[in-house]
Amino acid sequence: MKPAAAAGPASPAPLTIGPQRFVWGVRTYVMGIVNVTPDSFSGDGILAGPSADPVGAAVSQARAMVADGADLLDVGGESTRPGHDEVGADEEVRRVAPVIAAIRRALPETPLSVDTTKPAVATAALEAGADLVNDVWGVAADDSLARIAASRGVPLVLMHNRAEPRYDDLVAEVIADLAAAIERAVRAGVAREQLIVDPGFGFGKTAEQNVAILAHPSELRILGRPILLGTSRKSTLGRILELPADQRLEATIATTALGIAAGADLVRVHDVQANVRAARTADAIIRGSWHQPVTAEGGIS
Repeated sequence: MKPAAAAGPASPAPLTIGPQRFVWGVRTYVMGIVNVTPDSFSGDGILAGPSADPVGAAVSQARAMVADGADLLDVGGESTRPGHDEVGADEEVRRVAPVIAAIRRALPETPLSVDTTKPAVATAALEAGADLVNDVWGVAADDSLARIAASRGVPLVLMHNRAEPRYDDLVAEVIADLAAAIERAVRAGVAREQLIVDPGFGFGKTAEQNVAILAHPSELRILGRPILLGTSRKSTLGRILELPADQRLEATIATTALGIAAGADLVRVHDVQANVRAARTADAIIRGSWHQPVTAEGGIS
C-alpha cells in the first residue's frame, strides 16, 4: 500500500526553474549550497581556502554536488551568519557573477539560484545565468527583488526573517508574514505560481523557536506554495548536540527526514550525498516514490 501524502492542501502546480521542471509532492528536491565567501558559518566558503582559482573551485564543488544528486544549486556571496562582515554590492557581484557564469557553462542542465538581498547582485546574477532569486529577507517591505524577478520572469524564494526574535504566536506570525510577502510579490508582478516559501530556520528566531518551527512546517502548506527548508549545519543543531558546524551532519539529516514527513518540497544543504540518500528514503516511506531510485552516480534514474 502506498503511504498517504502529508496532510494539507493539494500540492502546488509544477514550476519550471531554468532548464528543469519541478513537480511538487512527488519527491523532495535537494538544493546544494555553493558559498563564495571567506566567512561562511559552516566553514565551507570557497574564499576561505587557499585556492588561487575560486571560480574553478566553485565549479568543481558544483560538479561534485550534481554528481551526488543535487537538483539545483544556490550560489551566495555574503555570509548570513550573525555578526558577519557586510559586503558591498560591487564586491558581492565580483564574487558570484563569475561563479554563476562558469557553473552555467559547465552544468547547463542544472538550475541555479542566487542567494542575495541586493537588487544589483540579483540583476548581475540573472544576467550571468541564474534561474531563481533566493531572498533571505523576503518578508521585508522593500519589493525590489520581487520586481526584478517579475521583470525577468524567474521564480522567487521568500524567506521569513525578523530583526528581533519576538513573537506572541510564532507559527501563526511566520505564516502571516509569509502570506503578506506573497501578496506583496504578486503586486510587484511575480506570478503566484512562481513563488516558493521558506520558514527561515535560523533567521530571526531563537534556538527554541527554530525547533518549534521545525515541528510545524506542515502548517505552512496553507499558503499553497512549495516549501523550502534550510536547516543544514545551523547553530540550533549545534546547541542540541553541543557540536561545531562540521560535525552536524547527522542532525541535519534528521531535520531533512522530519521536514519531508511534514511536507517540505525542497531542502537546502551543504552535504548533498548524505541528504539525497536521506531524502530518497523518506520519500519512499512518506510519498511511496519507489520509482525514482538513486543511481550509482547519485542522480535520479
